[in-house]
Amino acid sequence: MIDKIKALLQEVENMKAANAEELEALRIKYLSKKGEISSLMNDFRNVAADQKREVGQFLNQLKEATQNKINELKEGFDNVQTGNDDIDLTRTAYPVQLGTRHPLSIVKKEICDIFGRLGFSIAEGPEIEDDWHVFSSLNFAEDHPARDMQDTFFIQHNPDVLLRTHTSSVQTRVMENQEPPIRIICPGRVYRNEAISYRAHCFFHQVEALYVDKNVSFADLKQALLFFAKEMFGPETKIRLRPSYFPFTEPSAEMDISCNLCGGKGCAFCKHTGWVEILGCGMVDPNVLENCGIDSKVYTGYALGMGIERITNLKYQVKDLRMFSENDVRFLKQFESAN
Repeated sequence: MIDKIKALLQEVENMKAANAEELEALRIKYLSKKGEISSLMNDFRNVAADQKREVGQFLNQLKEATQNKINELKEGFDNVQTGNDDIDLTRTAYPVQLGTRHPLSIVKKEICDIFGRLGFSIAEGPEIEDDWHVFSSLNFAEDHPARDMQDTFFIQHNPDVLLRTHTSSVQTRVMENQEPPIRIICPGRVYRNEAISYRAHCFFHQVEALYVDKNVSFADLKQALLFFAKEMFGPETKIRLRPSYFPFTEPSAEMDISCNLCGGKGCAFCKHTGWVEILGCGMVDPNVLENCGIDSKVYTGYALGMGIERITNLKYQVKDLRMFSENDVRFLKQFESAN
């Protein structure tokens, strides 16, 4: 019996397994209830009394060696990278749908890309601003209606701190800290104290552009606007400029584009005029340049601003502004192909 035990011990020392399945088969062969070692344990009762001590020691040695060899091989398999170690086994078995970019983000990026091709760089600023950068530096009179509490969110107990009502505040910050030429586009969220409805919200998004340099003219502004309109709404798009008023530009204008639904023929969307208003623009008022430390006798510039929601409405015919902020998945899924 001792010879048989020694033979099995030699087998165990030379034992190898290529994978976990082979290792489990070896464990069953040697250590299971019907395995080789259990069979020897059953035969142990027939060993002569004077040999039991010696045979018992060999049996224990065999069992311990076999268990150690099995553990050693198992550790080798545990340390091997299977390539599936990064799988989250707690994750749901149902397919997880990928999200899409928000329609406002899609349109904002498109606007920035168009002006980027004209040499404009992106500038950003704080949403919590002071009176100087939002109003005073932009030529707003002390009694201007935009300063009224009905339009602006002021910080309580501090009338000089407010939520910006337009991203023009970014333009003033850049003009204060940068020498011309300046060519920037300023996208961002703005806030106004308005009743929420299908056509208005207390927060929305704007993109404003500013170009300041020597000999900048209204013709430069018009050409930039025409390029933007054709790139955004199609090569057949036409524009028209109507005289308007803004405190920070002089002269000022509002720009319309030919209706992209009826091609300018007239429909319900454009109120049968053939034109749709999309933005305001004008030449930077000399007072604004001087307020920001730029010599208005040397430099001129133009500025323009548009609501991203407005452009998105025109591009995708979204009727209700509230849809943009309600995070309705059914609405957002419609823009998967626009990504």
